[in-house]
Amino acid sequence: MNEKDNALWLEKEIKEFAASSPLNRMPDAPEHSIFEMPLIGYAAGDDPLFETYKMVIAPTHLIPREALALALHKTPAEVPEKLAVISWILPIALETRVSNRAEKLVPSRLWANTRWYGEKFNDALRNFVVQRLNEKGYAAAAPAIQPYFKTVSNEKGPYSNWSERHAAYAAGLGTFSLSDGFITDKGIAHRCGSVVTDMTFPLSYRGAKTAFSNCLFYADGSCKKCISRCPAGAITEQGHDKIKCQEYAYGKLRYLREEYQVGNPGCGLCQTKVPCEFKNPVK
Repeated sequence: MNEKDNALWLEKEIKEFAASSPLNRMPDAPEHSIFEMPLIGYAAGDDPLFETYKMVIAPTHLIPREALALALHKTPAEVPEKLAVISWILPIALETRVSNRAEKLVPSRLWANTRWYGEKFNDALRNFVVQRLNEKGYAAAAPAIQPYFKTVSNEKGPYSNWSERHAAYAAGLGTFSLSDGFITDKGIAHRCGSVVTDMTFPLSYRGAKTAFSNCLFYADGSCKKCISRCPAGAITEQGHDKIKCQEYAYGKLRYLREEYQVGNPGCGLCQTKVPCEFKNPVK
């Protein structure tokens, strides 16, 4: 198959999996999907942008070649020369977003279910994409579920050695926001995932002028809705305080784990009842 056929095949596989997987259903309401249909984009494995992430995020952030090599227990030089990064966005279902709009201090139960069970579906999708690529004879790995994936913290807060949002930016799926989220054509309320492979695809167009082009605040100084939506006071005009955010979501909201019966309820208030919730507001 050529690159265009590869993309048509993979996008069909991903969307059919999202439509049929029981993991993409609310556990107590299987008639409701957790996510809407995915957005999918592709970046070149040797895109220089990935090298800049070692400066923007941390020197430990992996480039695609390193990520695939570690998964295959090979050296980077042993990995095929041409690589691609497949990135997807899983937009959160309308019913869940509506439920979270009404909240002011804690996430809704549907939102907490999405954060917990939705990420289990995302992991299943990661494994599914890798499996299908392997069956076609290609090497593939989902860095976020590899044993080498880790999150650590510094004076600015937590960061990981593979960022799904930054992979999505490289794949032209959106840009970053004042709240540190990622605004796509389907908005900021989503989960995202990625896979590195030696199957090649037509590269997605990265048309944003800056890494913050989709955020109204950076576009014209307006909006700031996420600032007032944040119950932790973690968002200001200077940006997002990861430490305050984590202390609230993983500290003050810890009691919700038992109440909602989830391992991590998340928060997401800054991702709902804002102009970028379900669209790119700059467009």
